[in-house]
Amino acid sequence: MRTALVIGTGLIGTSAAIALAGRGVTVHLRDHDPARASTAAALGAGTDEAPEGPVDLAIVAVPPAHVAATLAEAMTAGLARGYLDVASVKGGPKRELEALGLDLTAYIGTHPMSGKERSGPLAATADLFEGRPWVLTPTRDTDTEVLNLALELVALCRAVPVVMDADAHDRAVALVSHTPQLVSSMVAARLEEAEESAVRLCGQGIRDVTRIAASDPRMWVEILSANPGPVADVLSGVAADLDETVRALRALQSADEAERQGGASGVEDVLRRGNAGRARVPGKHGAAPTVYETVAVLISDQPGELARIFADAGRAGVNIEDVRIEHATGQQAGLVQLMVEPSAAPVLGAALQERGWSLRTP
Repeated sequence: MRTALVIGTGLIGTSAAIALAGRGVTVHLRDHDPARASTAAALGAGTDEAPEGPVDLAIVAVPPAHVAATLAEAMTAGLARGYLDVASVKGGPKRELEALGLDLTAYIGTHPMSGKERSGPLAATADLFEGRPWVLTPTRDTDTEVLNLALELVALCRAVPVVMDADAHDRAVALVSHTPQLVSSMVAARLEEAEESAVRLCGQGIRDVTRIAASDPRMWVEILSANPGPVADVLSGVAADLDETVRALRALQSADEAERQGGASGVEDVLRRGNAGRARVPGKHGAAPTVYETVAVLISDQPGELARIFADAGRAGVNIEDVRIEHATGQQAGLVQLMVEPSAAPVLGAALQERGWSLRTP
């Protein structure tokens, strides 16, 4: 791939453009808002000048509701040898394109499974897709050259290609992406009018659950409007679990011992099924989940402290597999949770204590 046209310079489009431009591809940028394209160009994503002729690949990075129309316009104008979109739903746009009677041999639907709570070109980074799955949904009609262009794009963005059927993809993202967004937002909504004294007690658990609730509502309305059925199906199952859990919790208030036992059993059931589901989430580098042991260290909120603790772990010969920071309320300190292989936990703990760090029970 020598040339590309990115149509839509939001987070995804600009990030892909930056990655391609950084690897020698001549990238042209287009957006319905010229100022966004100019911003992306200033960030090193390419040029906002129109290409002189057809490019190798046109990348359509617009909201799902506009994908089909944007692709149809680009394909009719002959802007590229191959065309793809990066929308988070795949079945709907494909059916819209088929209804328009377009030749889809030069098109392939794709979806990079990566993003941020922030949107727009200023949030874009060249490494947004590194190590992340990038779904490709070719059909029997997809030209081999177009599939190869899509695979080249994925490789240049350092992502991992995953081939799926378009409708299977939409059911999958309803489960692992779209429903979690709504559930996170619903939990966060409980905080809107909560007592200040309650909100001040927020710990890492509520921060983890509500992190993605900070996402742009307008963007998510567009995404959910393009995939409402599969999301509603998943939420229906969640609602059934909620109803059963509410009944179980009410039973725990009963004066009847048998009802209380039934309530405890119901609560335990949903928690255990949650354990089983969480155990299926892929672990580091997409491998099977690994159980790590946590070494919790008290750390002051000062420049260089994290670097110092990582350096001390390195001197001890211990690899940090993951890290979390829980900030203390009202204090310039926090608890750093270092996740390591179980056999390495005693080694790391002893080494850090020897170097003056204060360990805590996680």
